[in-house]
Amino acid sequence: MGTRADFYIGRGPDAEWLGSIAWDGYPGGIPDAILVAPSEDEFRVAVTDLLSSRDDGTTPDMGWPWPWKDSQTSNYAYAWDKGVWFTIDWKPSRWWRYADGAEPNADDEGYDDLLKTLDVAVFPDMTDRQNVTLGGRSGLIIFSA
Repeated sequence: MGTRADFYIGRGPDAEWLGSIAWDGYPGGIPDAILVAPSEDEFRVAVTDLLSSRDDGTTPDMGWPWPWKDSQTSNYAYAWDKGVWFTIDWKPSRWWRYADGAEPNADDEGYDDLLKTLDVAVFPDMTDRQNVTLGGRSGLIIFSA
């Protein structure tokens, strides 16, 4: 299975979905041009460049590629909202400001207190835009013997 990521402008139910990738969606797999984008325009351009350069990229005109209704189930989501934010597939997902550094770890001292300070992530409902794929953009690996 791939590490899926979704990209947005804004956060919340009215965020603009820019697209998704099915593989290497963890921060180490995302170009710095996205992670440290200094403006919304530069974030948007960097995401467009990423999606157009990959076989696993999905753009809004292709439809929501996942069988779930929003990014709560995706491994990661990234958003520009006066800086770059990302979520990790905790249940529920929470927004973490990328500039704050490494992903929080459940083994870290103070982890439970940290979770209380992070905003629960809310995403647009993509049910009406679903166009689930089981091809190269799905992140599925199928083995056959």
